[in-house]
Amino acid sequence: MKKLKVNKKKIKNILIKALFIVFCVFALNVANQIFAYATDDPIQVVNNLSNFIFGLIRAVGMIILGFGIVQVGMSLKSHDPTQRANGIMTLAGGAVITFAKEILTLITGG
Repeated sequence: MKKLKVNKKKIKNILIKALFIVFCVFALNVANQIFAYATDDPIQVVNNLSNFIFGLIRAVGMIILGFGIVQVGMSLKSHDPTQRANGIMTLAGGAVITFAKEILTLITGG
């Protein structure tokens, strides 16, 4: 009886390709299961999208606001007036971005 030679690199490459194919099939199946929760009213869909986008903008504004607070605190510790001015400007910008929806509502009167 002949003994078969096993090429470990070839088997490893085949296993990697097989795992990649299984991963792709799994990813496509997961991506196919995404549902769209739509309503009958198209205006409601636009309002939902608007609320989502303003929520993202609010989150970014809160991050900038927090960074501005940290920057002002660091400038008070180091007695650096330039850093303090930049911190106050960052703080003000973060506040404007955080309350952008309310500011737009106030301006438009809606």
